[in-house]
This record gives sequence, structure tokens and C-alpha cells, in this order.
Amino acid sequence: MSTAETPKNAETPKNTTRPASTTRATTTTTTTSRTRTTGTGPTDTQVLVIGAGPTGLLLAGDLAAAGLDVTLVERRHPGLANMTRAFGVHARTLEQLDARGLADELVATGTTLGSARLFGRLDLDLTRLPSRFNHLLVTPQYEMERLLERRAQAAGVTFRHGTELRGLRQDAHTVTAEFTDPKGAALTLTARHLVGTDGVRSAVRTALGLPFPGGSVIRSLVLADVRLAEEPADSFSVSGSEDTFVFLAPFGDGWHRVMGWNRTRQVPDSEPVDLDELREITRRALGTDLGMHDPRWISRFHSDERQVPFYRVGRVFLAGDAAHVHSPAGGQGMNTGLQDAANLSWKLAAVLRGDAPDPEALLDSYQSERHPVGAAVLRSSGALVRLAMAHTPLTRAARSLATRLLGTLRPASARAMGMISGIGIAYAPPAGSRRPAGRRAPDARLREGRLYELLRAGEFVLITPEDGDPTLPGNAPVAPERLIRATWADPARGTAVLVRPDGYVHWTSN
Repeated sequence: MSTAETPKNAETPKNTTRPASTTRATTTTTTTSRTRTTGTGPTDTQVLVIGAGPTGLLLAGDLAAAGLDVTLVERRHPGLANMTRAFGVHARTLEQLDARGLADELVATGTTLGSARLFGRLDLDLTRLPSRFNHLLVTPQYEMERLLERRAQAAGVTFRHGTELRGLRQDAHTVTAEFTDPKGAALTLTARHLVGTDGVRSAVRTALGLPFPGGSVIRSLVLADVRLAEEPADSFSVSGSEDTFVFLAPFGDGWHRVMGWNRTRQVPDSEPVDLDELREITRRALGTDLGMHDPRWISRFHSDERQVPFYRVGRVFLAGDAAHVHSPAGGQGMNTGLQDAANLSWKLAAVLRGDAPDPEALLDSYQSERHPVGAAVLRSSGALVRLAMAHTPLTRAARSLATRLLGTLRPASARAMGMISGIGIAYAPPAGSRRPAGRRAPDARLREGRLYELLRAGEFVLITPEDGDPTLPGNAPVAPERLIRATWADPARGTAVLVRPDGYVHWTSN
């Protein structure tokens, strides 16, 4: 089990019926600072993003960088952050950040780990990943948010903190959302589209009447950031006994994230927790508590597995924890949300700029591409945490067999690392195309520079041979004047490739 984020508590909305595309909201006083006309009728902003965590910040920054008018609404006041924080950034997420010019700066804030030891017997060699970022980055979530917030502000995103969603409704052209502003007054904003990135207890999801089916996979996890008097044998490891497991990872600045679980002490989240409890779990799992001391925070959590059935309802979308929440195993929650945002942002931009030949089909592809990924992450992270919780002779034997197979069968190990890192995630090819369309585009060497450097413009990139000038497919949602053209650095490459702004192949010439 590779755990790289803290779990999140979740609640299920009472409404569990399939939603209509609109919801009724109470009458409110309209308060707007500007009006923008796009499409049919005036709006206050083109896109409303609700929730200023990593997913919302990346999405809003992308849309603003594409020239759109974006308002980001956050219930919390400035400077107030959730204690439940992810801290592992996987290879595919780093590639997405590289395509925004942020990856190298983020890497400098943390520690890179080239391997992980699981259950004392399986070593995952991350250096085999076919990526410039062939490692796991361990860095606090606030470093990610700091970079993404700075980018969003520079791109012109309008921030509204201390503002809470009360309801929304939509019609064929706009979404209208009602809020309570920081002074308690009613505020109404209209937009072409609204995206809920507001976490496990999403007000957007609740307003849509969407169910959030699932349940708790593990309870009474104890988490803390601590200092250690002794360095662990492995920098990044998961170990356990019959009734306990412990996860350890370094931040690189003297602090370590520790997560522990004790089968014999299953208590509510509200039960007090202290360092002695975590020390005891660690001693039982590792044989030593490594002299842990001076916790800067400590808490108790439970972890749910849930996924909303629809990522799109009319003009409203859900992304990140508002759409799916997983067990902490694999550390994929924040990473999956960031990749949701990367998938959705360019599609919304193409539709709002009038570049999409079939706007509805393009927006629907967000559901068809990302919902299966969320479901796969639920399965893989759930399997990993259940392996960590194994305690009967049969389940412990199954864990031993699974780790042995992953350690000896390189294809199985590569598939597992590809899923966890995001490198192996692929989408179905667009209609009329074939593989490698839908697959991740490697960071190719081009005469104009690296591919992911060219993707920083947020546009499609057409890579051609030196003498090539292919006819683009008619379903490409890109305006010719915005298309970035590049040439293979290797003159032997004879295929033209059209790469989407999110770094996936849209089309190849043969």
C-alpha cells in the first residue's frame, strides 16, 4: 500500500434520486459588480468555480489563462485551511504542472522518493516510470495551493472568499447561483457554466440532488506530523502487524507524516487522540516508535469510498472530492482531482471560445473519460487498504502472494505503478481515430523544445515531420489560429500527431 494523503470524512446527501437538470432556489437579491455578455444574454462571469482547493485553483487558473472571465468562490475566509491535507504528488500530476510551468518549483519544496517499500517485502521502483518525473514528490498540500493560487491570481481570476452557496438553478443558457456573502447578505451570480470543486460535503452536489453512494472503508485512523529521534530504515514505507499498520513518509525538512491504525481501537472521530496512542500503534507495527516527538498536529479520521454517478448535470460539473472520494491508499485523491480539472478546463475553454464543432459531445466527454478513472481509483485504492488491513491467515496469505507477484512480474508491477502514478491512464480514442489516440503523450523532443514546454500555452500542439502538412480531422476542437505547430527533433519520425492541451493524443496521421 502506498499512502500519500490523509483521508476525508464524508456524508451522504439525503436526496438519492436521479437529478433533474435544474434545482429550485429561494429568491435572493442580485448583487453584481460587472456584467459580461457571452452567448445568449448577460452573465456576471463566464465560469463560476465553487471551492478553492487544488482542483478548483487549477481549473480556474486554466480557464482564466485561456482568456475567460472566471470567478472562484470559497466558503472559507482567506488564510483558513482544512487540516486534512494531501501531500503526495504523482508523476502524471507533475507532468500536468510541467505543462503550466510549475512542476520544477513545486519539486523544490519537497522530497522526491524513487522507491517505496510495502509490507516489508515489496519494493516499487518508481525510477522505472517513463517520465521526466520518475518519482513520488512528498510536499505539503499548501505548497501546491500556494503555486496554483498565485497562477490563478496572475491570470485574472476573481476570488470571493467567505461566500457560501445556498442554491442554484439553470436554464438553456445560464446557471444562476445564490450565495451568502461575508457580511451575511444575499448575493446572486450568473454564469455560462458552474463547476463544483467544493469537496466531500459539496454544496453544489447537494443542490443538484445527486446521490453520493458508498461507505466507510476504514475508521479511526490516527494522523500526525511529527519529528523522529531515529531515521526509519526506509524513507517511504508501509508496515504492519496482524492488528495494526503504519505509514511513514518524510517531508525533507525534519518532519514526517505518520498514519497509524489499530484494529483493536475503533472509536469515533470525536474521540480524543494523543501522541501516546500513535506511538503505541507504531511500536506494534514496526517494533519501535522511532522516538517520535513534538507533533505539530494530530487528529483522528475515517475514510470513505464514494462516487457520484454523474459528473455533469446540464451546465454544472463536479470535479475532485465533490465527485469522488477514495481511501488514502495510493495517495490518488488530490492527484485524481487535479487531473479532472486538467481534462475539463480545455473543453470548457473550447466551447466558450466557439472552437468546438460539437460542444455538447465535447462536454459530455468529461463524464465518459473521467468517471471510469474515478471508479478505477476507488477499486485500486480500496484493494490496497484492504490488503493493509488483512488479519486472517487467508487474507494475509493473499497479501503475501499479491506482493510477491508484483515484485517478480515486471508487467504487473508496471501496470500497478502506471495506475497509481497516473502515467498509465488512457481514454477511449475519439470516434474515427485509433491508438495511440487517447493515450498520454510522452514529453517528446521537438525542434522548438520539449512538448510539455509548448503545452504551457494551453493550446493543441500539432507535431509534424519536417516536410509534413497534414489535414486535421474535422472533430478537432481547435481554432487554426491558436494551433501550435512543431516539428520532431528526430528526422526519422514520419507521423503527424495532434496533442490535446491536457497532454493526451487526439489524433495521429497513421
